Amino acid sequence: MELPVAPPAFDATDGARRRRRADLGADIGAGCGLVFLELIALAVIFGLWFLSGFQLDPAESVSPDPLWDYLAAVGGVGVLAGAAAAVAARVRAVVTVVGQAVVVGLVCGVVFGGVALQSHQDQRCRDVPSAAGCTGSGRNQ
Repeated sequence: MELPVAPPAFDATDGARRRRRADLGADIGAGCGLVFLELIALAVIFGLWFLSGFQLDPAESVSPDPLWDYLAAVGGVGVLAGAAAAVAARVRAVVTVVGQAVVVGLVCGVVFGGVALQSHQDQRCRDVPSAAGCTGSGRNQ
C-alpha cells in the first residue's frame, strides 16, 4: 500500500525550476483594483487643479494654478504603478502587469503633455505678461 507523500515544507534548493504562477482570480482582482484606485487618484489630482481655477464670483477672474506640482503628483502615481508592475511580474501576475503597464503609459502621456502645455504657458507669460491667464504676481512664471 502506498501512502500519499506531502510536499516539503521548505525547499531551499537552488537552480532553475519553474515557479508557480499567481492565481488568475486574484490576479484579475488585484489588477482591476489597482487600476481603479490609480484612476481615482488621477481624478482627484486633476480635480484639485480644476478647482484651483474655479471661482463662484462672476466679477473676479481666476486662472488655475500652474501644473508643475500636480504633474509631480501624477508622476508619483506613475512610479507607484511601475513598482506594482514589477512586483506583479515577480509573482507572474500577467493581468496585473498589463494593467499597470497601461497606467504607466497613460501617466507618461499625461506628464509629457502637461509639461509641454505648462512650458508653453510659462513662455507665453514671459513674452507677453499681460496675456490671458498670466498674473502680475509671477504665479505662472
